[in-house]
Amino acid sequence: MARFVYRMQSVLNIKQQTENQTKMEFAVAQAELNKQLDILQEYIDRKAAYLQEAEDLRNDESLKLQDILDNQYATAQMDVMIKHQSMVVQKEEQKVERVRIKLTRNIQERKMQETLRDRAFAEFLEEQKQEEAKENDQRTSFTYGQRQKENN
Repeated sequence: MARFVYRMQSVLNIKQQTENQTKMEFAVAQAELNKQLDILQEYIDRKAAYLQEAEDLRNDESLKLQDILDNQYATAQMDVMIKHQSMVVQKEEQKVERVRIKLTRNIQERKMQETLRDRAFAEFLEEQKQEEAKENDQRTSFTYGQRQKENN
């Protein structure tokens, strides 16, 4: 029996490699996004701590003006850092989205190649079936012809 050889297997292999590379790229981008989100959350938590400290300083028996001013400065700095980190997170989200779109496109291309391979394999099987039927017909005809000769 003949062996099936997909003539565009190299293209399919390249599509699979490209998809795997894009998956790795997506994983790296997602990890970086998660890291930046963690940093943002840390800044938000730190600002909340500063706000709590400010509340405690204002409710203290003796007001410490320098501590209150330092706290206000730290809170203002955290606002700036949170704003900057939010922009970094947005850029990372955009990067993840671009890579996700690229990954989706690569998956579609690979699946398309696999579909073409499956169709080619189905055609191959059909050809094999037809070839086998043809051989069976020839054997049957030959056997019938031999019997006819023997009977005459």
